This record gives sequence, C-alpha cells and structure tokens, in this order.
Amino acid sequence: MALAKLDVVVLDCPDPHALAGFYAAVLGGTVEGDSEGGAWVDLRLPGGTGLAFQRAPGFVAPRWPAPDASQQFHLDLAVEDLDAAEKGVLELGAKPLDTQDRQRTFRVYADPAGHPFCLCAC
Repeated sequence: MALAKLDVVVLDCPDPHALAGFYAAVLGGTVEGDSEGGAWVDLRLPGGTGLAFQRAPGFVAPRWPAPDASQQFHLDLAVEDLDAAEKGVLELGAKPLDTQDRQRTFRVYADPAGHPFCLCAC
C-alpha cells in the first residue's frame, strides 16, 4: 500500500506567473493563485494533475547536457506531431537544446526559465 500520492511537481523559477503561463499554453489547464505576492502559482492540468511554480530569488537554470552539473529533473511531454509541437513551444519562448537528430522520437528544449523538457512522439 502506498504511503502517499503525488500531488504536484514544483519548479523553482525567477517568475512563477510567466512560467505557469508558458506551461498553460503548452499543456492547457488553468493558472490559479498568485499567493504570497506572486511567490507561488499553480497550474491545474486536465485530468487533475498539476504543476506549481515557486519564486527562487537565487535561481540558476540547469545546464544541459553538462557532465559536471545535474539537470535535477526534466519533463517528458507526449505529442502527436513533433514538428507542430516544436513550432509551438519555440513561439512560446522555449529554446532548443538537442533537436538536430530529426529521426529520433524525442527532442529536447529548455523552458523560458531554463528547465529542460522533452517533446516525445506518442
């Protein structure tokens, strides 16, 4: 029997509202709360899962790939059309990190705060 249930994944960032808006545009959902003076913002996703964004004044974006530094985590986002999804996330402010191999079933980007994420063909 599980001791707990995953509630939300929280991303540190310099601007919680802006990063929540980026992921809302990518994943859908509703941005909620701007509590604590904008220090915490929730994104409620379809199906009940969620992401949260927490202001981190000393935030340093992960480096990818970097053998001497950890990326901590990354999100894998399932998409039906890699090319269309890539166009969309780039228009929203994502930066390509590893997209050269067009034959692979995934491509790696950084969100506007620098967190790595993958678009994965489903």
